[in-house]
Amino acid sequence: MSTASPPPTRRTRFFTRVAAVVAVLALPVTGLVALAGPAQAAASATATYTKVSDWGSGFEGKWVVKNTGTTTLSSWTVEWDYPAGTSVTSAWDATVTGSGTHWTAKNVGWNGTLAPGATASFGFNGTGSGAPTGCRINGASCDGGTQPGDAPPTAPGAPSASNVADTSLTLTWTSATDDKGVKNYDVYRGSARIATVTGTSYADSGLTKGTTYTYSVTARDTADQTGPSSGSTAVTTTGGTVPPDPGDKVKLGYFTNWGVYGRNYHVKNLVTSGTAGRITHINYAFGNVQNGQCTIGDAYADYDKAYTADQSVDGVADTWDQPLRGNFNQLRKLKKQFPNIKVLWSFGGWTWSGGFPQAAANPTAFAQSCYNLVEDPRWADVFDGIDLDWEYPNACGLSCDTSGPAAFKNLMQAVKARFGANNLVTAAITADASDGGKIDKADYAGAAQYTDFYNVMTYDFFGAWAAQGPTAPHSPLTSYAGIPQAGFNSADAIAKLKAKGVPGSKLNLGIGFYGRGWTGVTQAAPGGTATGPAPGTYEQGIEDYKVLKNSCPATGTVAGTAYAKCGSNWWSYDTPATIAGKMAWAKQQGLRGAFYWEFSGDTAGGELANAVHTGLQ
Repeated sequence: MSTASPPPTRRTRFFTRVAAVVAVLALPVTGLVALAGPAQAAASATATYTKVSDWGSGFEGKWVVKNTGTTTLSSWTVEWDYPAGTSVTSAWDATVTGSGTHWTAKNVGWNGTLAPGATASFGFNGTGSGAPTGCRINGASCDGGTQPGDAPPTAPGAPSASNVADTSLTLTWTSATDDKGVKNYDVYRGSARIATVTGTSYADSGLTKGTTYTYSVTARDTADQTGPSSGSTAVTTTGGTVPPDPGDKVKLGYFTNWGVYGRNYHVKNLVTSGTAGRITHINYAFGNVQNGQCTIGDAYADYDKAYTADQSVDGVADTWDQPLRGNFNQLRKLKKQFPNIKVLWSFGGWTWSGGFPQAAANPTAFAQSCYNLVEDPRWADVFDGIDLDWEYPNACGLSCDTSGPAAFKNLMQAVKARFGANNLVTAAITADASDGGKIDKADYAGAAQYTDFYNVMTYDFFGAWAAQGPTAPHSPLTSYAGIPQAGFNSADAIAKLKAKGVPGSKLNLGIGFYGRGWTGVTQAAPGGTATGPAPGTYEQGIEDYKVLKNSCPATGTVAGTAYAKCGSNWWSYDTPATIAGKMAWAKQQGLRGAFYWEFSGDTAGGELANAVHTGLQ
């Protein structure tokens, strides 16, 4: 901080005039700078800066304030910024104060009043080599401009990666905004600035294969102010050796609470089928999302239904007065027999995702409501965490969401903060890798840091909702000639998520224990026309594997999955053989594991669950 001196004596005035004359003779024309910064209001004055002299270890600077308005000024304040390392050490004819790199000069008593056209000046000594930027006088631009605002630019969007290769990749980001315009962008790899570009993309090269790099971007405005950093994005180049995953492979299956009704599938079936010994996790589906909170999905099935001895996991019947019955009690008994199994309560799903936008409006309150429900003392020991199945953030499913690309990340961050390190926090996410598709709509990379793993729903790409076809496998592992929609396959989905910065060790490949089919089909190969959905036991166009393996056996394979033509019906589904191929691919890709929807579609002997288990060994 520096203070003003009294009105200058003849000696100091003489010295200043001589120094100014000598300095002006020595300075080029560019030494005179009329600094312009974004203004907050219509200006009635200007401020012009001159570097009067520079002696290496310090310098003398001078500001000239001019009233360019039509009324008398009663006071003036000049503000500017210096880069780090440059500062004011003393001043005269103004009171100059500093805060960090920002400097403020206010008139003294005898030079604050300026008639129209009049000028006043003040000088100071300083150290450093930086030049002043972002000048304002009385809150307006120092050049007399009248454009509003003096804020730095906003943060650009987090960069996305494409064309990821062994040693190169391309970054793109959404532009920042600024009241006077964005001049350029600084691109950072880690903490090092690697480029300054005028556009919203940058091609980085000279990288190391199989290596993870973190990128971020900041914007600069025309006054050279730097705005806040974008979100960071981690990208792993291709090539190299895929590192081993932490811990065991995930082998997760969904158990539906409604399955205890018409499907007559109960927790005990996991034991009798042998599946309980072949899984690591169960997602219990679903809890509801209502009014911004986690709520019970089906109270009767969840914790009230009484089980007889022959239906119960341990052969012990429920009593009328026991504190917990239903699926929750059966899962408790299952975990006692198979203590390695982790159970997560999954909330949302296709039908109940409509409540997530309201939840996203207050993530902290939502997280607290979920914690209160999952950790209810009646069943807290049953659950090892929570799974969120939002279909889909900032995109359309049964309904459309416009919460914005950051909503999902904010929600996962709040949930992880509340549930803590001792609970699992996971999510089921889209596999739509089309250009501009659902993967592009939300910040899945940013949310990954708060997520133990993602279940990527690599199924239901195609189905008889397109009643006339073309027929296509609903869960293709790879693309193939004639695929109805580019980007609708497992390999493209996993590749896109990795390119955006989600590590393979947080991704599980999805398998459907069911098929999707059409009727009125004459062509055996994929790509045929149809007249509508094929008949199904519970819903048209869909059928369990345990039925299809006998009623319409596979007649061919395409893109890593099976298809079948029987009469005029055409189905696609996974078999133990195609699952084995998908598990080999998942291991080659360094994925965390696999999951499937859902247990009741499997055979009584659990042959699909066994294929997942053995394939990930």
